[in-house]
Amino acid sequence: MLDKIAKVVARYDEIEMQMANPAIISDYTRLNDLAQERSDLQPLVDAYRQHQAKGEELAGARELLEMEDDPEMQAMAEAEIESLLQAQEELENIMRRLLVPKDARDDKNVFIEIRAGTGGDEAGIFAGDLLRMYTRYAETRGWKTQILDENSTGVGGYKEVVLGVKGKGAYSRLKFESGVHRVQRVPVTESQGRIHTSAATVAVMPEVEDVEITLDERDLEITSTFSSGPGGQHMQKNATAARIVHKPSGIAVKIQSERSLMQNKRLGMAIIQARLQEIAEDQQNASVAADRKSQVGSGDRSEKIRTYNYPQSRVTDHRIGYSSYNLAAVMDGDLDGFIDKLTIADEAEKLAAAE
Repeated sequence: MLDKIAKVVARYDEIEMQMANPAIISDYTRLNDLAQERSDLQPLVDAYRQHQAKGEELAGARELLEMEDDPEMQAMAEAEIESLLQAQEELENIMRRLLVPKDARDDKNVFIEIRAGTGGDEAGIFAGDLLRMYTRYAETRGWKTQILDENSTGVGGYKEVVLGVKGKGAYSRLKFESGVHRVQRVPVTESQGRIHTSAATVAVMPEVEDVEITLDERDLEITSTFSSGPGGQHMQKNATAARIVHKPSGIAVKIQSERSLMQNKRLGMAIIQARLQEIAEDQQNASVAADRKSQVGSGDRSEKIRTYNYPQSRVTDHRIGYSSYNLAAVMDGDLDGFIDKLTIADEAEKLAAAE
């Protein structure tokens, strides 16, 4: 591991030399790229240099222990050696985590697509509960949310709803939510008091840059319609809603959240881009995902990832075997306990694969 990091440190030193070059200083784009790379490497380089410094102190303490005859001084040297070894171990753990490749999409905004699954009206109501859960979680992080597309049911739920979340690190925190979410509870429509099991699927898609997935306008069928629901006179007098169909894939979206047709078209195309990117990545990673024992981070929606059991006030994530017994808090957006543990499990899996 230390040999790998030494190469990173050499690259860091090379970057610093390049940034002092007058020819590069005058090239703002190149300088900015180097500054970003240096910033990304800085934590690992700092930890490595601290580890090296502790190693030098450790060598000195061991030399003192060998030379010293005074029992009291020997005890002090032994205590110092133990402390330095512990510090080195902590720094090595930090470096291992920093060696895990960072997902380039982690800081991106996301689209959360929630669809009602098995369970009829109750599944639609649960989809609405998940929408509220993610909206509340975003609020606790200071992120902005907006419903971009929705197909509601007559009982207060959704057949499908797309939530846009804007904020630094949104994808890094929400990417593990993709999958089948199962709920066990007595539906409000149940007169016999029986517990039903329903499900909803969640897909978390990072906002895609134009250079990643390019849409050919010849493949798009774009129509404008009048917006429905509340929105004021402007919405009702103008055809501002945009319906976009990507003909090769059959993906269709209707966006009416913005006040202008152009804005709704732009949002609709961004959602189609994100869905196409997700399809491409799923196909690319299919063979790898099939071999993975853990579903952490895979976005595999073929099996349930989490169960919300209302009678027991329990929420269980089946990928990591972790449960919370405060279901009300979870449904109110308290997701950090799950997300933190999923992140740790994902990092551990990547570290094991790298070794």
